[in-house]
Amino acid sequence: MTQVLEYESNAIVELLGVPPAGRDAEWLRNSLQQAIMVEIATIGPYASALWSIKEQTVPVAKAIREVIFDEMTHMGLVCNMLTSIGGTPVLADPKVVPKYEHALPGGVRPDLVVFLEGLTKDSAEMFSEIERPEHPIAQTDTSATIGAFYTAIEEAFETQQHLISGERQIEFSLESHGQGNKIVPLDTIEKVRAAIEIIKEQGEGTSASPENPFPGQPGELAHFYVFREMFHGKKFIKVSENPDAWDFKGDEVPLPPAHPMARVPDGGWANGGPNAPAPEVKSVLGAFNSHFSTMLRALEEAWRTGDPGSLSTAISRMGKMRTEARKLVQMELPDGSGKTYGPEFLYVEE
Repeated sequence: MTQVLEYESNAIVELLGVPPAGRDAEWLRNSLQQAIMVEIATIGPYASALWSIKEQTVPVAKAIREVIFDEMTHMGLVCNMLTSIGGTPVLADPKVVPKYEHALPGGVRPDLVVFLEGLTKDSAEMFSEIERPEHPIAQTDTSATIGAFYTAIEEAFETQQHLISGERQIEFSLESHGQGNKIVPLDTIEKVRAAIEIIKEQGEGTSASPENPFPGQPGELAHFYVFREMFHGKKFIKVSENPDAWDFKGDEVPLPPAHPMARVPDGGWANGGPNAPAPEVKSVLGAFNSHFSTMLRALEEAWRTGDPGSLSTAISRMGKMRTEARKLVQMELPDGSGKTYGPEFLYVEE
């Protein structure tokens, strides 16, 4: 198939429909581009929830922050996979940037609507659905998952090992946020396997345990279970052994006080009817979107050239995004609901 960059497509469904014998170099490059788009799509919702929390040092805020750094590492590892087989990631293009409210890119989990909102039970449930494993512990689910897509990518790499060249590899450590949080050069099949294992198990856990095998802190759970704890309001603990059984029967996990950031309308606040932004709000939204767009361009430049220096620009811009977002979640909507604005994550051309 020719390269499909559109966020609003069924590219992943079509890729998974290709028989294993047909999963060639082009299939692998297309799949990795789609995987990059999926990883970026998670950052907006998670960050919106994090930035809505009033006290950033509470355990729930720390847990979400760690997940975001995991996702950033995953994106970097997939970018290294793509450049190592001769591709170039596309991140700063209106066709590929995330759309909210919308399904995930490529038609994966088409029943799941991903939205931007402050931290609530609804957003916590949506986050856990994004991270849902192929086989959740103590649950059943038969829908295609992101993990299943990565499994297909790994299997294709096994038959296309000769493509791995080690070109334009970026090395950057985020290990202060977890053992697996290091973007490393991927120049052998062994390193590719290890990277995909990190991506899958940080998000899903393993078939035997909900714990993150590459934690920031001992006992840290995989993303799916972190978000399910927030939804249920209880820690997920082992309740019996031989065989092991887990349930949400531990200590309370209360959602912390958060600014009541409303759900962002499809396409941004300009489509918000009576809540369309006044000039003061529009200025802050514009600053946020500018920083977001510059961050994407810097990331794309890093993997286009193989120069990690652009990552410093990207990290700086993410800090500026946080500053503007923290302003937005304290700006009340004019509709009298008591809710507030929040970041849109809209791409703007340079």
